[in-house]
Amino acid sequence: MSTAALSARPVRTVRTVPFVPPFISSAVPAVVLPARFARVPALAAVALLPWLAVLAVSHETVWVVLDLVEFSALLSLDALLRRRSPAALWAGAAVAVLLVGDALADIACAGPGCAVLAALVMAGCVELPLAAVCLLLGRGAAVRA
Repeated sequence: MSTAALSARPVRTVRTVPFVPPFISSAVPAVVLPARFARVPALAAVALLPWLAVLAVSHETVWVVLDLVEFSALLSLDALLRRRSPAALWAGAAVAVLLVGDALADIACAGPGCAVLAALVMAGCVELPLAAVCLLLGRGAAVRA
């Protein structure tokens, strides 16, 4: 076949539809967070920076690495939310898994007494609510797509 025959064919454009998992459907009502919650991942990432400095000075390498991964995941989620990408669903889930794992590890590794109480308060007041917000933001982005 000649190149002239190939170039004479009409070009068909195919619209790609992003993959949305089956558990995200229009039958399930989405919890819609107010617009001000869209900046929560970026603010949480910025708030994590001083804590990263404290951990680095204390030579807590494992915790620094975990919190750096959380930091980058929060910034990735923020970027995907600003682009209104359906991939924000997966980034929100990843951030939630990291935060829940961090909360569980903090509680499990805390010493007796006030250290356990501090880990429980941090998990209940910061990490777990942030995980829920990230999941809802990601789900909202997938439903809008």
